Amino acid sequence: MDRGRRRRMAARRRHDPNENRIMLLPKHILFILCFICFVIMFVSYRFPNAVKPVKNVADMVISPMQAGINHVGTAIFGNRQKKAKLEELEAENEELKSRIEEMTALVRLSNQDRYELEALRKLYELDGKYSDLPKVAARIIARESNGWYDLFTIDKGSADGIEVNMNVMAGNGLVGIVTEVRKKTATVRSIIDDNSNVSAMITSSGDNCIVSGNMSMLKNDGTIEVSMLPKDSKAIENEEVVTSHISDRYLPGILIGYIRNIRTDSSNMTKEAVLVPAVDFQKLDEVLVITALKEKNEE
Repeated sequence: MDRGRRRRMAARRRHDPNENRIMLLPKHILFILCFICFVIMFVSYRFPNAVKPVKNVADMVISPMQAGINHVGTAIFGNRQKKAKLEELEAENEELKSRIEEMTALVRLSNQDRYELEALRKLYELDGKYSDLPKVAARIIARESNGWYDLFTIDKGSADGIEVNMNVMAGNGLVGIVTEVRKKTATVRSIIDDNSNVSAMITSSGDNCIVSGNMSMLKNDGTIEVSMLPKDSKAIENEEVVTSHISDRYLPGILIGYIRNIRTDSSNMTKEAVLVPAVDFQKLDEVLVITALKEKNEE
């Protein structure tokens, strides 16, 4: 039994072409390569002149390859550095943009706060100037789309004691009058509106006149109309004009503006002029509503 098995194995070895090949393991190959390197190092050290031609040939072959590899490596490293620098600069740019936006927002808020503080300061001074009149502060929440405050809405209404014909002030003087009241809001017509007419008086002479709104004039040169001034009036340029005691809607003594360009009108019976309002009607935010009504009197 064992003899037959040995015969078969011998026959397979005779017919297997791979059977006679030498099988080298990885450790054998590593040993051989190390031995060859050691021999080359020994010969190079012991017989430097003998291997010099070989070195020259190797240098001729290897040097260009080494130079090319160094060039490629330098280019790759340089590109990586440039990319990293570019990414760093982009990150810094985004950070600077964010900081600029934050600073711009802070400046905007600061300017807004300063403007609101200045407006409140003026209201406080105005309140002190007319301290004998009861008032309610209100904020403007809507206006006409023409950029001027000739007709606007405030956030106070009948629930806050607001009534029609109550006078409204801001800045240095008269703004207008309440024309419509709702529960939480009210509409104000200012003295610059084309439908506005205010009985007025020149402070020094006591001459009465009419101040009429005129949006065209206001947009052109910042003035509105003054008419019905007595022909013999002694009014002078830049004199104060206030509300007259003969008005049936406006409380007396509220500053309206300053008279200019006094001249005799076309009828030659009275004088006319223009008036620079005491209030900036392009920059209104807060107003004071006088909660006392003028007693009904005929003009």
